[in-house]
Order: sequence, then structure tokens, then C-alpha cells
Amino acid sequence: MTTASFRDELVHVSALNEFVYCPRRFYYQRYHDQIGTPYELVDGRSKHERQSRRGGWVRERYFRSEELGLHGKLDLIESDDGVVTPVERKRAESETYYPSDEVQLAGYCMLLEAATDEPVNVGYIYLYSTDRRHTVRITDRHRETVEEIVSQIGEMDVDTIPPLTDNPSKCEACSARTYCMPAETAQLEPDRARGTGWEDPESVTLGGDEQ
Repeated sequence: MTTASFRDELVHVSALNEFVYCPRRFYYQRYHDQIGTPYELVDGRSKHERQSRRGGWVRERYFRSEELGLHGKLDLIESDDGVVTPVERKRAESETYYPSDEVQLAGYCMLLEAATDEPVNVGYIYLYSTDRRHTVRITDRHRETVEEIVSQIGEMDVDTIPPLTDNPSKCEACSARTYCMPAETAQLEPDRARGTGWEDPESVTLGGDEQ
């Protein structure tokens, strides 16, 4: 097996974040590759590049684990008396981080402890908007969530589109909306909208017009 094919069989840690935010959006990103790169991602990459040139402050390292089914590059690893702690950096205009960010950080912690054979139970999320970092204690529930998502992603197939999100506000600025078409799906296939915020006909909009 080549290195490239090996990596392709693993779930990238960033995919954990995307999947938690919206499995349906992740589906379109994974199988259709028709979504433009959002500003947040471009901006984040430029910040990473600038920070990487700051006197060796950043030590980006790539890890992979066949046992975990994960791979990814850690932004920064801090080491204090032999204790290693991963740091994940976020743009976060809202001045806070989200549960999906914690899951992503947990994935990095699991990769790091697989590589070092030492427990990694704490990670940091650094927010550019506030220039602060937040301590996150990684629990068993975090780890279980990572394992569950890796399993669910492994079971995905191109013929099965995930259901609509139960939080329609996520769709407002979503780069996948033109392909996902939540309002159109809710109106034309109401069964797919059952149990979500899109099932209410009064809340469904098509082309920006209230129905």
C-alpha cells in the first residue's frame, strides 16, 4: 500500500469538526467537491503561514494512526517537563469556540497520545479574535464521540445523503447551500425535513423569498 492510498483511507481530523457542524455539508464537500473555499478557511491558512514564520514558535507535525482511523497535522505542540499539549488555533469571530472544535481537538489529542504512548488529556484552543487560549479537558465522552464520527464517516456512501440539519440558522451562510438546497428539499421532499427546523412550511424560503 502506498503512503497516499493509506492516508486516503483515514479520516482527517478536520473532518470531525465539519461532520459535527453538519453531516450533510460534509457529504457535499467529500463527494462532490463543488464547494468554494470559504473566506474563513483562506484567512485561517494565511494566519497559519504567518505564525509559522515567527521565530520557531509553531512546530507543525503530521500524525496518523491506522488504529484510530485518523490523520492530521497539529498546529502547535507545547512541551513542558515532558508533558505534551496540542494547540488548535481558530479564527472565531464570535470570540468563542464551539463543541465541534472540542471534538477536533480531542482527535488531535488522541493522535498525539498514540504517537507518544502517553496520555494526553488536555489541549488548548487559541482564538485569534481575542488573542487568548482556552484549556479543554478531554473526557471519555470526547473520545467516544471521535470514535463514533470516524465510524459514521467510514459508513458514508455517495448514494445516501444525510438529513437536513436541525438548526436552519447554520444554512444561512453555508457554502454548500446551493447544492444542499434545504428549503427546496423541505418543500419537495417533506419526509426528509421531518424532525428538523425545515419541516415548518412557514419557515421555508426559496430563492430568498418567504413562502
